Amino acid sequence: MSASASAAHTMTADCPSLLLVDDDATFREVLTQALNRRGFTVSGAASVADALQLAEQNPPEYAVVDLKMPGESGLQLVARLKQLDEHTRIVMLTGYASIATAIEAIKLGATHYLAKPAEVDEIVAALQRGGGDAHVALNPHPPSVERLEWEHIQRVLGENDNNISATARALNMHRRTLQRKLAKRPVRR
Repeated sequence: MSASASAAHTMTADCPSLLLVDDDATFREVLTQALNRRGFTVSGAASVADALQLAEQNPPEYAVVDLKMPGESGLQLVARLKQLDEHTRIVMLTGYASIATAIEAIKLGATHYLAKPAEVDEIVAALQRGGGDAHVALNPHPPSVERLEWEHIQRVLGENDNNISATARALNMHRRTLQRKLAKRPVRR
């Protein structure tokens, strides 16, 4: 083994393992490189099934899990990772942030919950924090009604496997009205 290969092997052996699960290949690759530079040995997966296969072979010390993926959701993966190793520190990432999913992620064992886009340093800080922060600044402005409506629609859409017709029926809304609402960007908080 060459000196550089030996040094790389030692560095990898000493680095904490991290499982990165996101169906966006570009995002996963960029985040993998950034986390490797910050001292993690990263394994990537595009789905819950792929992630479980990797985790069963070698339970990770850390995990960064996307909430919304094809097939099973990241919430189901959080619960399974905790069953494999209760000490795994998990950060849930999502572009569909809502209070309901944040609460469920934490109940299932996630250490923290971050809305996308999240900075790499923010993710690393969340992985390393042991508990909550009683001094966190409270947002003096509650979410708008439009934002709450958007979050509710996203939750119901997810529950219906992104089926527009089923979601429209569940919301008692005309299908075209729902499509117009979904075409809009999420309302800022």
